[in-house]
Amino acid sequence: MKTLHDLVADKLEQAEPTARAALLQVPLANIDRWLANGHTAPHRLEQWREILVRAQLSPEGFAELLELLRERGETATHLKSFDPFPGVLTTLERRTVLLQCAYAH
Repeated sequence: MKTLHDLVADKLEQAEPTARAALLQVPLANIDRWLANGHTAPHRLEQWREILVRAQLSPEGFAELLELLRERGETATHLKSFDPFPGVLTTLERRTVLLQCAYAH
């Protein structure tokens, strides 16, 4: 079963370069806004900022981001619990995963 993070990775991977750049700005803007509002885990958001900036700067950094988003390990799962990706997926894109989750419980 795909997760929301898988969908984010898929969307980023399939996007044309200009669209990809715009999509990567969404989590960076979220980070800026959340830090300005006193987020409770600024160190996690700064980790994400570093990952996202590397993803913008090189193909290797972008590959690392995709790998992290698709990773199911404990460390990745913990970091993803602070993910800055709201707004990258549309409601329609999220709906399939959310409905699967609802049926699984």
